[in-house]
Amino acid sequence: METFEIDIKGLKRVLPIVTIAEDLKIASFDILGDTELVTYLAPLLAEKLPKVDYIVTAEAKGIPLIHEISKVLKMDKYIVARKSIKPYMQNPLVKKVTSITTQKEQILCLDGKDAHLLNGKKVAIIDDVISTGESIYALEKILVEGAGANVIAKAALLAEGSAAERTDIIFLEKLPIF
Repeated sequence: METFEIDIKGLKRVLPIVTIAEDLKIASFDILGDTELVTYLAPLLAEKLPKVDYIVTAEAKGIPLIHEISKVLKMDKYIVARKSIKPYMQNPLVKKVTSITTQKEQILCLDGKDAHLLNGKKVAIIDDVISTGESIYALEKILVEGAGANVIAKAALLAEGSAAERTDIIFLEKLPIF
C-alpha cells in the first residue's frame, strides 16, 4: 500500500494514499479514534483562532476536534451540523454539499434551536481538513444566511492541495493531493 508521512507540528502520522477518482489520489487523514492527535493538535489550532462565541463543525470527523477545542477555550457548548434531518430538529436549516471525499451530494442540517443561538454571534467553522472548501462553504451559507451568524474564522488541522494557498482559512499543515 502506498503511504504518505505527515508531520503536523511535531506529531507524525503515516497516511494511506487512496484513489478517489481515476486521476486523483489523496492521503486519507482520519482523526476519529486518534485521541493523541486530537488532544495534541486542538490547543495548537485553538490558539490561532480569534475570540468567538461559538465553534461549529459538520458531522462527523470534526466532532472530536471541536469537543477538545471547546474544552481548551473553556466553552460550554459547540454546534454540530448534521448530515441528515433528525426527528428532534426544530425548523432545521438545510444546504446541499458535495465534498471531495464523498464524491456525492449530501446535505448539512442545522437544528433551528442552534440557529437561534448563533443569531448575531461570532462563529468559527472548524473541520479536520479543508480541500475543495465545499463543506465549509455550505456550512458558512447556512450560518450566515440562515442563522444570521457572523463567521469570523474558518479553520482546519490540514489544508489539502490548493486550499493551502487560500488566505481566508487557518490551518496547521499542508496536505498534498496526488
